[in-house]
Amino acid sequence: MADAIFHQSAVESSRPRSRVSRFALAMAAETLFLMALGSATRVMNAGLACPDWPLCYGELVPRQQMNFQVFLEWFHRLTASSMGLFAIALAATAWWYRRSLPGWTPWATTFALVLVVTQGLLGALTVTELLRFDIVTAHLGTALLFFVTLLAIGVALMPYQGMGTAGKLPWVGLSAALLVYVQSILGALVASRWALHQCLNDSGLCLVMHSHLAGVVPPTLATLTLVFLAWRTPALHPTLRKLASVASGLVLLQILLGVATFKLRLQVEPLTVSHQAIGAALLGTLVTFTVLALRDGSSVVVDESSSASVPSAIADTFPSDRTNGQPA
Repeated sequence: MADAIFHQSAVESSRPRSRVSRFALAMAAETLFLMALGSATRVMNAGLACPDWPLCYGELVPRQQMNFQVFLEWFHRLTASSMGLFAIALAATAWWYRRSLPGWTPWATTFALVLVVTQGLLGALTVTELLRFDIVTAHLGTALLFFVTLLAIGVALMPYQGMGTAGKLPWVGLSAALLVYVQSILGALVASRWALHQCLNDSGLCLVMHSHLAGVVPPTLATLTLVFLAWRTPALHPTLRKLASVASGLVLLQILLGVATFKLRLQVEPLTVSHQAIGAALLGTLVTFTVLALRDGSSVVVDESSSASVPSAIADTFPSDRTNGQPA
């Protein structure tokens, strides 16, 4: 009877974790779509299709002025606004269930809320400052940071029983993620300043362009090193091995898209949008790998009543993942 009561209590306490985890991961998926939509808005020269903010031509829905470019900018704003509401709901949920969640969760969701508010302000400045390149670059950089924050929250709260074999892989994954993030910022700078076109036309900004081209090397090497070490690590959790394989495929696809985009001089818009979206997906994959590897590689303690070894950090943070040897 005591075991049944404890099991029911453990299940009930895991529900807020599952709820917040699914909510954060769903928001991360929408953010990835939103970034791709923003990229499409930029490459289609629709960034100023709505000349005012927050309305569009002074209306919530500009029916008379609606065309493809106006629709892109209007729909991008609409989706971004919904993300702001979702961020408020996520933070409110985390604070409401804070007694059933790890102590860091409410603060992490609050940080995500601050990021989305900052992102909204940068979006407004993007329009009012007429697509000033530094604001556009900061806009994408903040979006990527918001994306990985949501992923980290969702992945950290999802059910996962580590195997304690990750070793130093979390730090390799973190290094690769940081390098990909920096490379993404360089790519945003190239895009916001139209550096490729200006460099090819001998109008300058070749340093910016060449920095992005040379910047491909460090994140590529770091990602491939992670993949190599993951496959060489014995008894590595299957999820980590799969994520490493996905990362290798994404980095190769990203390089191919970058070469094609460069050769075609950004004239094929779907390629340019795909290039940015795949870069964000690669970053998300590396962050997911890093968070799970950190959980996997936690120190191991022994439960005296069952002699079962479990990662101590997981045991403290995710009590629902451990069911053996609990006191009656």
